[in-house]
Amino acid sequence: MSDGKTVANRLREVLLNGKWVANTNYKEQLSNVSWKQAIQRTGNLNSIALLTFHINYYIAGLLQVLDGGPLDIKDKYSFDMPPLLSEDDWKKMVENFLENAESFAGKIEQMDSKQLHQPFIDEKYGTWLRNIDAIIEHSYYHLGQISLIRKLLNEGPFY
Repeated sequence: MSDGKTVANRLREVLLNGKWVANTNYKEQLSNVSWKQAIQRTGNLNSIALLTFHINYYIAGLLQVLDGGPLDIKDKYSFDMPPLLSEDDWKKMVENFLENAESFAGKIEQMDSKQLHQPFIDEKYGTWLRNIDAIIEHSYYHLGQISLIRKLLNEGPFY
């Protein structure tokens, strides 16, 4: 198996279809969340929608680079989610997230070892592999939060 395929499989594991590390993934966790649940704040925690937006922000930003565009994502904007005003808005966000996740994994799958070890945009950002690994790790971190928030929402009021 190529290095690109191995890394792409790790991405799919956390985002789309895996159960190896966390016994769940984003697609599974988001599948039965209503718009009202998605935007619900629990204590001082972020909402499920905001965490979904946040991860998708980075995936979409790296996809743009893979498509030959500029790297114009900035951490300070990664939580600037537009309001979700309906169930339809939420469903579109999840669909966009899942499409971006699969597209991103597909593009990574095409990379060979040499490409993965090349600098990402500028040497100060490390290699492509380092950045993809960061997306995977960051995704697991927020997947855990989403899983816990879902449990809290299902238990009732949280103070």
